[in-house]
Amino acid sequence: MTEPATEHPAHTFTVPSSVDAVALFGPGDEFLRLIERDFEADVHVRGDRVSVTGAPSEVALVERLLDELVAIVRTGQGLTRETVERSVGMLRAETQERPAEVLSLNILSNRGRTIRPKTLNQKRYVDAIDAHTIVFGIGPAGTGKTYLAMAKAVQALQSKEVSRIILTRPAVEAGERLGYLPGTLSEKIDPYLRPLYDALHDMIDPETIPKLLTSGVIEVAPLAYMRGRTLNDAFIILDEAQNTTAEQMKMFLTRLGFGSKIVVTGDVTQVDLPAGQRSGLRVVQDILGDVDDIHFSRLSSRDVVRHRLVGKIVAAYDHFDAGANQSAGRGSRERRGS
Repeated sequence: MTEPATEHPAHTFTVPSSVDAVALFGPGDEFLRLIERDFEADVHVRGDRVSVTGAPSEVALVERLLDELVAIVRTGQGLTRETVERSVGMLRAETQERPAEVLSLNILSNRGRTIRPKTLNQKRYVDAIDAHTIVFGIGPAGTGKTYLAMAKAVQALQSKEVSRIILTRPAVEAGERLGYLPGTLSEKIDPYLRPLYDALHDMIDPETIPKLLTSGVIEVAPLAYMRGRTLNDAFIILDEAQNTTAEQMKMFLTRLGFGSKIVVTGDVTQVDLPAGQRSGLRVVQDILGDVDDIHFSRLSSRDVVRHRLVGKIVAAYDHFDAGANQSAGRGSRERRGS
């Protein structure tokens, strides 16, 4: 049974004079109320002093959280409800990385907007891209797999680590084939590549994109266009890789040339291949899992950075699918037994 917080002596945390209390605690003390909700402790503020009363373990976590939030505020990055909640989650998980290091890492800035990892797994994914030649980012929609990879690609181009960016996706979808769609080949392909163009517009001044595309500094093309090529001095991203066959995945990975880096992203739960065809993204994990300089980063519903309901939706579907698979397994065993 947990002892009442009032039986413990109060600990005092002093807000540094260089930090604005409103920025730290939020408008109307919104962030302060979040802290009280997430910890079994009473938190009171008077001036620049924060009094924390509760079990020693909870008080220690609150003090660590306040240190991290102060560090984030000092970077010039404003706190949000999401930042505070993610910081609490990291401290609860007892990770080696500090929340301030994760949430204040700047990958790319453009037009006043800064792209940063927002979860611990996203930070580890970004670090893996720096450390390895080939990285697989595997996880559900909304976890930033492709967006962060593209930010790293633009960063590498701007710092002259590579001379071009190549973005590609398999043109596969549920229930249709390109040949049956209306329009020219370009018009048929464009819907599959549109998400990549949209992300580019977030990271590069829109008026420069046509020139970069025309000159070949940035290339956006279907996966079939990669066959027979050797891609040197390039940052190459394969998106929606769950819709590649095993043969297509091998073809793509063997395009790797000197001075290049490959990032492969996909969600193995959203395969649109025809029945009977195995996803190349599923197969490759068994084939290349132990190869040096190849890294598999796995993200989950906890790393979804869209609307907070999206993470809950993904987690609910994962739970439902796990239950359905267990029921199917029991039914199969019962049939075999009978």
